Amino acid sequence: MEAPAMHALQIISAEHRGMWRLISAMDGLRAQLQTGASGGEAAALVAMLEYLQAYTDRMHHPKEDEFLFRRLRQRSAEADEAIARLEVEHRDGPGYLERLLTQARALQAGTSVDLPAFCRGLQSFVEHHQAHIRLEESTVMPLARRVLNADDWREIDAAFADNDDPLFGAKPRAELAELHARIVRLAPDPYGLGGKIEPLPVVSARSAAAKVLEVRGLTSHYGRIQALKGIDIEVREGQLVALVGANGAGKTTLLRTLSGVQPASGGDIVYRGASILRQRPDARVRAGICQVPEGRQVFGPLAIEDNLLLGAYTRPRAELAEDLDKAYALFPILAEKRKLPAGTLSGGQQQMLAMARALMARPQLLLLDEPSMGLAPLLIEEIFRVVQMLRAQGMTILLVEQNAHAALSIADVGYVLETGSITLSGPGHELLSNERVKQAYLGM
Repeated sequence: MEAPAMHALQIISAEHRGMWRLISAMDGLRAQLQTGASGGEAAALVAMLEYLQAYTDRMHHPKEDEFLFRRLRQRSAEADEAIARLEVEHRDGPGYLERLLTQARALQAGTSVDLPAFCRGLQSFVEHHQAHIRLEESTVMPLARRVLNADDWREIDAAFADNDDPLFGAKPRAELAELHARIVRLAPDPYGLGGKIEPLPVVSARSAAAKVLEVRGLTSHYGRIQALKGIDIEVREGQLVALVGANGAGKTTLLRTLSGVQPASGGDIVYRGASILRQRPDARVRAGICQVPEGRQVFGPLAIEDNLLLGAYTRPRAELAEDLDKAYALFPILAEKRKLPAGTLSGGQQQMLAMARALMARPQLLLLDEPSMGLAPLLIEEIFRVVQMLRAQGMTILLVEQNAHAALSIADVGYVLETGSITLSGPGHELLSNERVKQAYLGM
């Protein structure tokens, strides 16, 4: 039997990710407005709401209602309740959004607006929109994959791929691209939608830069078991180097050995021209090597801000306020919850805290261990967005990651680790197209 393509679901999920970024940015601007800040938030909100209005009303919702939802209802009564709720929100959402847009335009024009009421309305809109996306992703789309047949998918996919369609074709997409560009120009950092942090090309200057880290023949054992078998890698100034491999390959052991918490049994670790093989872990931190550990490892009972301050224990006290401001600008949700225990955060928020805690030490070499582990796809995208931003700012990063596609897509250089040995290396984009990597790690 012919396997259904389901390209429409890929399109819908991609659009969900885009909308999630958009409404998250809107929520960040809403939080700024509530603090009384004024840095172009109203203009950016108008642009974002106009974009969302065009995106959902003209393209996203009509296709879902007419093709995906209609077919799904024909095949399964199980979908009725969820689809009915989604369709009501598709119908009523535009009116609610238009009211918010009217208020945002008035705010932009300097007209008197009940700001607390506007912020509450915007927050409610964001929460409902996020719940709407979760319902589709967790209920409707898995059911569609299960019950729709190949003929259904041919019709649905054809509708979503129609480039001449007045709702979904090239012309409305071009108009939306212009709106998106306007948002990127208007939205103050860190609330942009990625336009300022597109993946950077690999350039010769990076490969010619000075070596920050050189690992030579590194070995490490757990008792009689050899976990690292003569590792040779290098990381140059400003590079993002990705180390990919399966569970048990030795990726975390390598980072722990670089940090000094796992003893090396042979070889050498050269950092900025000097061996650090015998240095204590705290000395390596003071030298600028900071690790974001696997599994986050935040201090749950302590407040979020106290977790961040612990990350800065090597820094002069006079610099702490500035570093905290930078951490909160990078991850605004941490600023909102700064007094809460870290254990109350979601997994994605704890990952943000772990990254921010490492950045408080002002690292010269950032070791990232499995930052995407256990996170939902939308949160993984946000974490990798921040990694790209740090790279674009010139930070030197060694990224260990099971998600080979995500890691190699943004890496200057990649290494493949298998059972304690490096088996492949090269520019990230070349490893992505390597047949061996495709089969072993990309499911292709």
